[in-house]
Amino acid sequence: MAATIAFIAHDARKDDLVNFVTQRAGLWSRYQIIATKGTAERLQTATQLTLTAVAAGAIGGDVQIAAQVVEGNVIAVIFLIDPLYSQPHEPSLLTLQQVCNLYNVPLATNLATAEAIAAQLAKSLVAHLIYNPVSGQGNAEQELALIQQLLEPNLHLHI
Repeated sequence: MAATIAFIAHDARKDDLVNFVTQRAGLWSRYQIIATKGTAERLQTATQLTLTAVAAGAIGGDVQIAAQVVEGNVIAVIFLIDPLYSQPHEPSLLTLQQVCNLYNVPLATNLATAEAIAAQLAKSLVAHLIYNPVSGQGNAEQELALIQQLLEPNLHLHI
């Protein structure tokens, strides 16, 4: 599992997310970051973090992040929603919520739950594994799968 965090925010909550991420830039620098286009642009401007942008939420960015959750690439989603405004792409938001529930990936929709996720991630260890499949004697894919199986319960691995 790649140690990737996804950030999304409705327009009315983008300032809150930028402040939240900026205050914990050291924590987020340990992880790969993906974000929807508008959120990514705001985070890129405000921080020095390296991140990957997907499409804007309204045109499928939420679904792209949901697909990354299904692939096992995302360990947490922080999606600050505006509870006072209904979004035209509401079904894709429900899809993301359903996928996070199905794959047991933490999903924060407000600052209180985002703080809880950040606190837990701050306690986690991140490991960078350099794996040379040529040096092994057996099946390289099986060996890597075994290494991941043994280490991932305790570490967030970058391979």
